[in-house]
Parts: sequence; structure tokens; C-alpha cells
Amino acid sequence: MIALALAFILLGASWSSAWATEPPCDKYPILLQTKCTAIWKSLYQEDGPVIAQFGLDQLKRREEGKITAEQHLGENMAFIKQSTEKRLARLKERMAKE
Repeated sequence: MIALALAFILLGASWSSAWATEPPCDKYPILLQTKCTAIWKSLYQEDGPVIAQFGLDQLKRREEGKITAEQHLGENMAFIKQSTEKRLARLKERMAKE
């Protein structure tokens, strides 16, 4: 149960920090920042189910003893980095159309 709480805290911290500052949108002119923020948030909504499923799969593997706490954290961080990079690329594509 503690592992589940830790997983949600780590995932929640990543999501809340990304939602709070919207750093990818800072580089756009002020007039486009609102549009960028809306796209960025929609990308998170699109990816939410995939992220949640990854977290549940990781938790199951951890509870089954297939991975250690360190592996769990490392894999989560790698997944977050990879999914963020993909979202940034999709944001750039969508903003290029604006």
C-alpha cells in the first residue's frame, strides 16, 4: 500500500509541476502562450490513460517482486522523461500550425 501511495505521489508531483509553470510555452510570444498552454494541457489529458496504465503495471511488477524499489523509480523517471519528450515534440508540431 505504501508503494502505491509513493507511486501516486511521484506521478502527481510530476504532473502538478508540469501543469503549474508551463515552461514549454514560455518561449512563444505572449499572444501564442495561451494557445500553447491549452495544447500542452490537452496533450497531458490525451496521455493520461497511458501514463496511468504504466504506473499500474509498474506497481504490479514491484508487488510481485519482479523489480526493486530502485528499479521502479528509475524506470518511472525514464518513462516520464520519454513521454515528456514525445509531448514536447507533439506540442512543437501543433504550435507550428498556429
